[in-house]
Amino acid sequence: MSGNEMFSLINAVLEWLALLFIFAVGLSFLVVIVLYVVDRLQTKHAVRRNYPVVGRFRYLFEHLGEFFRQYFFAMDREELPFNRAQRSWVYRAAKNIDNTVAFGSTRDLRVPGSVLFANTPFPTLGEDAVETRPITIGEACQKPYTTRSLIGISGMSYGAISRPAVRALSKGAAMAGIWMNTGEGGLSPYHLEGGCDIIFQIGTAKNGVRDEHGQLSDERIRTLAALPEVKMFEIKLSQGAKPGKGGILPGSKVTAEIAGIRGIPIGQDAISPNRHPEIIDNDSLLDMVARVRKTSGKPVGFKFVIGDDAWLDSLCVRISARGADAAPDFITLDSADGGTGAAPMPLIDDVGVPLREALPMLVDALKRHGLRERVKVICSGKMVTPTDVAWALCMGADFCVTARGFMFSLGCIQALQCNRNTCPTGITTHNKKLQRGLVPEDKAVRVANYARNITKEVGIIAHSCGVREPRELSRAHARIVLPNGRSERLDRLYPESARP
Repeated sequence: MSGNEMFSLINAVLEWLALLFIFAVGLSFLVVIVLYVVDRLQTKHAVRRNYPVVGRFRYLFEHLGEFFRQYFFAMDREELPFNRAQRSWVYRAAKNIDNTVAFGSTRDLRVPGSVLFANTPFPTLGEDAVETRPITIGEACQKPYTTRSLIGISGMSYGAISRPAVRALSKGAAMAGIWMNTGEGGLSPYHLEGGCDIIFQIGTAKNGVRDEHGQLSDERIRTLAALPEVKMFEIKLSQGAKPGKGGILPGSKVTAEIAGIRGIPIGQDAISPNRHPEIIDNDSLLDMVARVRKTSGKPVGFKFVIGDDAWLDSLCVRISARGADAAPDFITLDSADGGTGAAPMPLIDDVGVPLREALPMLVDALKRHGLRERVKVICSGKMVTPTDVAWALCMGADFCVTARGFMFSLGCIQALQCNRNTCPTGITTHNKKLQRGLVPEDKAVRVANYARNITKEVGIIAHSCGVREPRELSRAHARIVLPNGRSERLDRLYPESARP
């Protein structure tokens, strides 16, 4: 190609680019005019009506602010519901990489409510440490459940979370030797795929265990109980995200498969009743526990959020009147700040008692009525780090369960889109394109790593306190910072002696 031809070609390209630029400018100008007219004429948004076109940027910046605050502006310990320090610990634990830190803690130990563990001058040596002791739930049942696990995967329904998420959690739980709760959405094939221990949750809609009339079906319970993976049944009275409100699954998440498992219409919001219609008082609650236990032959308990500790005493009185055999085999106590899914803001913010206050209420009530050994205590609600679990064991819990901790192990970035079917990590969405990012085989390893590392580091705290294994921790092994800046031992703040 000669020089003149090359020059002509360059000129032609430049002319075309100039035309494209003019066209783009003209089109942009036309779009701005259209948006200006639309914004001026619309009556729903005052900002856009008063500041056409420019006012639209407010909504863009408001949306982007959620993400920019997380990465650029918030300090390590500032964010809610989980700060960067907590998330980073879980991410490193799930990847099984070095989880040590340098140059001192970024945690302000002067904040009232901060938990401090009482280390001993004579900590436990490695050769003196022992394996976590096993606990049996439902010793009087035909098929009791025994496990050494300190933690488990809290209830997350298939529907609220995606297929690859359920598969990864199931496989990871089996690798780590922990249990997985189905949540109220019923038992899917993906829960069973990994071969882990399963707690089947009976929600207020009775998904998976209801007959054609929507009533509890003994036949379906027997069918589930025949599965070796199903170890226990949990009757859900309430959950931390929405105490007093039934489960909410947005219609965008109700696929044909999920509708089939639950027995509900495709694409419609699945709103569970606020309570089990047949449970109207303590006696009817104990009746349902007895019915499911007799039908299944396996341990049965219930999950709830405390609103007032007076109810605990009235329940224990009824159990004592009926005999200790009438007691639930376990109680799962959820915190008012628990929850992963869709919930009304007034409930998620302002209803129920947080775990820090509720756990000693429950444990002490069971002790006052001589039921503590009979009823095992499982607690949940932001239990994502070793500190959380160790504190709960000090306060008297037998087990801790977490949903959001295991979501972080799957790669959750706290995008706060669990209720929108737009989760960018594929955990809480049924969008196939977004689900591609979550590879169950890889994430299962991270689930198992997280479970093992949180157990390991709870052990580190226990050994620092001078006990041989985590379940030997007591209230004497932890302190809490008071409003005056001083700390006090938990056994002095929450004496375990019987209350008159």
